Amino acid sequence: MSENSVLAVDVGTTSTKAVLFTTTGAVLGEGDVGYELAEPEPGAAVQDPETVWEAVGDAVRDAAGGTRPAVVSFSAAMHGLLGVDDRNDPVGPLLTWADSRASATADALRATDTALDLHRRTGTPVHSMSPLVKLAWMRRERPSLHAAAAHWGGIKEFVLGRATGRRVADASCASGTGLMDLARRQWDDEALEIAGITADRLDEIVDTTAVVGTLTDAVARDWDLPSGTPVVAGAGDGPLANLGLAAIRPGVLACSIGTSGALRLAVDRPAVDPRGRLFCYELTDERWVVGGAITNGGVVLDWASETFGADAETLLAEAADTPPGADGLLAIPHLLAERAPRWDGGLGGTFLNLQRAHGRGHLTRALIEGVCLQLRLVLDSMRDAGAEVHEIRATGGFARSAFWRQLLADVLGVPVGFPEGHQGSAYGAALLGAQGVGLLDPGAEALAAAADHVTIAEVREPGPSAAGHTRRRDLVEQVHDRLADVVGELRRYESAASATASSSTRASSR
Repeated sequence: MSENSVLAVDVGTTSTKAVLFTTTGAVLGEGDVGYELAEPEPGAAVQDPETVWEAVGDAVRDAAGGTRPAVVSFSAAMHGLLGVDDRNDPVGPLLTWADSRASATADALRATDTALDLHRRTGTPVHSMSPLVKLAWMRRERPSLHAAAAHWGGIKEFVLGRATGRRVADASCASGTGLMDLARRQWDDEALEIAGITADRLDEIVDTTAVVGTLTDAVARDWDLPSGTPVVAGAGDGPLANLGLAAIRPGVLACSIGTSGALRLAVDRPAVDPRGRLFCYELTDERWVVGGAITNGGVVLDWASETFGADAETLLAEAADTPPGADGLLAIPHLLAERAPRWDGGLGGTFLNLQRAHGRGHLTRALIEGVCLQLRLVLDSMRDAGAEVHEIRATGGFARSAFWRQLLADVLGVPVGFPEGHQGSAYGAALLGAQGVGLLDPGAEALAAAADHVTIAEVREPGPSAAGHTRRRDLVEQVHDRLADVVGELRRYESAASATASSSTRASSR
């Protein structure tokens, strides 16, 4: 293998993927190791960071196979929160982006003028996904854990620290914390105050192309890589998906649907929608991405598979045999607290107009349509904010389904291109790594030119059902407007009933 190969490690929500690339995008080796997203209590979505670390090593060994890559570069799921001690050992679990226990904290903050100001400065919406909001919640609800950590970061900071002995926060992942001022590229004083921490408990912010060190001797031996292999910080998985899809030129929108989903458009200066519907995260110091993330992507199909007792392939086949619109069944698939474009997380999962004639195929189709309709709401918000979209490129596990590929084009009403392979974030990380060690020229244009090696294998045009989906999109927005208060009241009732039952249990045990 060539020493000009680049090893990209993508630390995701449910698995870590390692891919050995050439600088032109050819895949030389791959590894993919999964792990559990645990839900030990309502709203929790956590992981054992040591398990993730072991998965990183397993994936690297599978992908690299004892070769000599020029560099190792990283992608990681954004918005995670992990506290560590002075030795970089975890003091608790990793709270992933999907952990919604801070929802009430987010709601209280969103009710103030501070929330939109924070969003505009940091680029990150005030939502339970945000590490800022998680820290504010933990300060009140888990004070001993809040105080125990010497450093706070996400899974990327932890892995980089273990791999190199140096903890840093790449500017991309940092821009998704709600704690970094985008314009100043420094930790935001007001956000730190709300989080209850000082800047010295966070890490130094570095460029996404920065060489942050080399693999330690122990890690190099464990991963079967040469000692002294350079390590580039890399970026967050969302912005990297744009780069890996060659979607960093004007008007080219990236769509990804994995466990969650997102639409993102690259821009040449940081900017936030004045109405607070969109995020803005950094890719490099010359490119940012604006867009919206949805919480409920492939996780909806996972839930359906578990609930209906059938594998995903069977359910998708049944959904494909069901007419568009699922014979009048509409689903709001908010099984986890939803994000864009409203960022309130208040409306739970809902089926409307469920009838005796509806079967498993109808339910599955309505859920998958619901995922795509939520992305349509994000797309429309981006257009309302002035974004011009003339091309969409999509990646993620969903693209293995021909039915879902066509449905996405139908619902978005725009042709959607699909690349060969599904390693968008990993390839983006590889390009940053190559640039970091000089295998690519510096600058955003050089990255864009390198990313143009991506081959679009298929383009799906919107079909005849597109008009009907536009009408269903309007209905989904109406459901949000009309049912949010009802669901909120239901949750308050449930919370009060739970508190009463808990009080009764404690009294009877005395």
